[in-house]
Parts: sequence; C-alpha cells; structure tokens
Amino acid sequence: MATRLVLTELVAAFQRRSGANVVIESVGGVDAARRVQAGEAFDFVILASDAIDTLIASGHLRSDSKVELVRSSVAVAVRAGAPEPDISTEHALLDVVRTARSIGYSTGPSGVALARLFERWGIAQDIKDRIVIPPPGTPVATLVASGEVELGFQQFSELMHQESIHVLGALPPAIQIITSFCAGVGSGTRQLGAVRALLDDMNSPAADSIKRRHGMVP
Repeated sequence: MATRLVLTELVAAFQRRSGANVVIESVGGVDAARRVQAGEAFDFVILASDAIDTLIASGHLRSDSKVELVRSSVAVAVRAGAPEPDISTEHALLDVVRTARSIGYSTGPSGVALARLFERWGIAQDIKDRIVIPPPGTPVATLVASGEVELGFQQFSELMHQESIHVLGALPPAIQIITSFCAGVGSGTRQLGAVRALLDDMNSPAADSIKRRHGMVP
C-alpha cells in the first residue's frame, strides 16, 4: 500500500508514452505475497525487497527479474490538533512511546522492524496492550485521523496525503527504518518484454520527480 499512489502516477506516465495498457491492484503486502504463492496469474509484483527474494526462491518470480524501484522511510504522526511531542532523538521518541495511550503500526516491513525496536528498548511487554495493528491494506493514518490511534508509525508516503493528521517527522536517523520496494516478474508471464519496458520506464530519470513528490527516494 505504501507504493499505491506513486505507482498510479508512474503507470499513467508510462501509458501516455507507450500506449500500453497496465492494470495495477494495490493490496496489503501480506495479502499480495499470499496471492502470488497461491498461484494467482500476474505479470509482475511490487513488494518489499525481502518479500521479493522469498518469492524468487520459491520459483514464483523469475530469478533474474528483481528491480529496486524506490526507498521509503518511516515517519510518525498524531491527529491534527493534538499535542506535538518531541521525537527528534531516539531517547525522546522512547519517552513518547512509553506514555502514548495507543500506538499503531502496520503488518508490513516497517511494523516488523518497529516491533524489533520496541523489544530492543525493553518496552514491548509494557506497551503490548496499547498496540493497534490494522488489517492488511488499512492505513495506520486513517486510525490516527479517527482518533483510534494516538501515535501512528508508517511509511511517510502513506502518511503524507492523509487529512486530519499531523506528521511529526521521520524517525531519528539512529533508528530510521528504510524499506526498499522492488519489482519481480512472474515466472509465468507471457509479456516479458512489455513488463521489462514498464520497469525500465519506472526507473528512468523522468520518474525521479514523481517518486520524490510521493515522499520516496529514487
């Protein structure tokens, strides 16, 4: 879901230039990987780097097809109008997490990394009853906007367009979580040339400004 908006714009630009027809379905990463593993027909899939590696290893993706498209950082948000705590350092963020009434993060790679961070901080057991994890495909940002979650962690690209929230900023550099989103080509695709043309276009210099506009790094 972190790549939904940037992919929409990248695909639209490719279609204008090439005249090709491309259909992308955006779902939670866990669901996407499960559908690929279940044998659903597709031409390419875009997921976090380690998920692509797993699907290559299982034979669902072509072994030579992994292409890194964007890198995405994790940010922190509160509801619009709420107090804006200091998250500028690791220690400051630790204090904020300790006192938050509810904490939201996703089932995706950023959520897995955050859970490990809370374990390293030694607070995982103390805050476990305050953790809210939405179903795959449901943005944490919507829970922050509704007030269900006081402190939300998610890819900046998913937070930046959500109304009724305030993005406090990125995680401090010492603990920043960077996710590399990559494409892989389905082993059974019959449109290999067309898929490769699309992925080349998505990584062309012309695509860089689109990626940055959606809060990602080329």
